Amino acid sequence: MSRFEELARLGVATVHEAQGKTGLVDLPLAQVVPGSRVAGPARIALCGNGDNLMVHAAVAHARPGDVLVLTMPEPSPVALIGDLLATQALDQGVAGMLVDGAVRDVDELRALGLPIWARFVRAQGATKEHVGELDTPVVVGGAHVAPGDVVVLDADGAVIVKAERVDDVVAAASEREARETELRARYAAGERSYDVNDLRRLVEG
Repeated sequence: MSRFEELARLGVATVHEAQGKTGLVDLPLAQVVPGSRVAGPARIALCGNGDNLMVHAAVAHARPGDVLVLTMPEPSPVALIGDLLATQALDQGVAGMLVDGAVRDVDELRALGLPIWARFVRAQGATKEHVGELDTPVVVGGAHVAPGDVVVLDADGAVIVKAERVDDVVAAASEREARETELRARYAAGERSYDVNDLRRLVEG
């Protein structure tokens, strides 16, 4: 299993906790394809406001396994992605998308099965006039994303792992998962976190 597959399996909550509660994309994201989860290196498009010209460029330059991070200086409910762009992205080998804007054609996107998370779902289309930037650092939902950072996405949302921390975070998240597996068995057998974590003392003295 690759590092990206392992991060996707471990999931957003575990990765976020394991890396010191950092990197969380603090947005109410719509998970277009229920049950999907993905992780991969960020391929970033900073678009003009209400414009998706750079999304077309990002799709054309994407490498297999990339997660496209699409944003604007002032994110608004304008569709940066619909089924035609998603069809191209899937053919290009894109692993998933984080859209700090809107998507449309949701039924068609679900049928395609490409994992996509979006801030908005709106039918309003984008212009294709403003030349923005590719592979430039951006901030999405308070999280700093640089080219090559790893984007982890699942039903809980998104978290960013800095490229230089990936190995350490995979190790720490795996250790956390093992601890939680042990605790889950203990709790199912009748123990309570109130006592295991010494919380009773804090409440009752």
